Amino acid sequence: MPAKPPVVAPEPAAVQQEPSGPRVSAILVAFNQAQELRRAIEALQRSSDAARLQILIVDCGSHDDGPRLDAEYPSVQILRLPQHFGATRAMNIALRTAKAELLLFLSPFVEVLPDTVARLADRLEADSGAAAVCPLLLNPEGEPVSRTYRIPSAQDLAAGVLRVMKIDPSGEPAAVEYASRDALLVRKQFLRHMNYFDERFGEYWGDLDLAMQVRRTGKKIYVIPSIHATLHAGEDPLRDYPLAQADRIVGAAEFLGKYNGFFAGFRFRSGAILRALLAFNFKRLSMLLSGQNMGSQAGR
Repeated sequence: MPAKPPVVAPEPAAVQQEPSGPRVSAILVAFNQAQELRRAIEALQRSSDAARLQILIVDCGSHDDGPRLDAEYPSVQILRLPQHFGATRAMNIALRTAKAELLLFLSPFVEVLPDTVARLADRLEADSGAAAVCPLLLNPEGEPVSRTYRIPSAQDLAAGVLRVMKIDPSGEPAAVEYASRDALLVRKQFLRHMNYFDERFGEYWGDLDLAMQVRRTGKKIYVIPSIHATLHAGEDPLRDYPLAQADRIVGAAEFLGKYNGFFAGFRFRSGAILRALLAFNFKRLSMLLSGQNMGSQAGR
């Protein structure tokens, strides 16, 4: 009688490795906004994938409780700067600390829903043609609040006007020219490719520069109307800072010089200098003549 063939045990099924490290790093730049940060942090911590979410706060020399919020929220990492060097420098500092390949720039005034971060990440990972995606922002009453714009012209910037790109709340994902950094999920690889944010911009227009870089590469920024976050009302914490006001003008001149040529930037800045002179605003005049912005404090 022939011997029976030996019984061979089946190979064990391959063990599927759980992904390690955060999927998304949320970056919040804040200045004297402790209460807003508490609301934003608690919303992020309620996210459906909170276990794979890194929360990074860059505190820009605040005088309130903001620099000490990690005592209340131990999972939150705070990068403390001695003073406000502008959002652009702050975001670059955070980029070098962020562990995830998807970066969510978030205003302290924005409160995400439990599914906001995961759904944005799903969308961005699924679309190789997208450099960034953002949710539809709603006010606390549930009405859409636009933070998406056309790329501004020199005339727009001189008039302080941004032309809104309206989004159909019930429509399909919409490509937009320029989305603010209030709630913007970006591929870290794309920011590396553009050598991070251009620190010639201080507090303002770094997100506009990003929009131009996205346009140049043929990629897209999409608003996803079915994904929501709440934008709460609040004033710019730098509204009354003369250097921040000059920063907005200097940054606009830098933007025009970078993309429209030196003389476009020169004309814009010269016009602002003339207006400051005619208004006898000698403090602003001095800042504009020297080209000061928020980032210029870093060398002092």
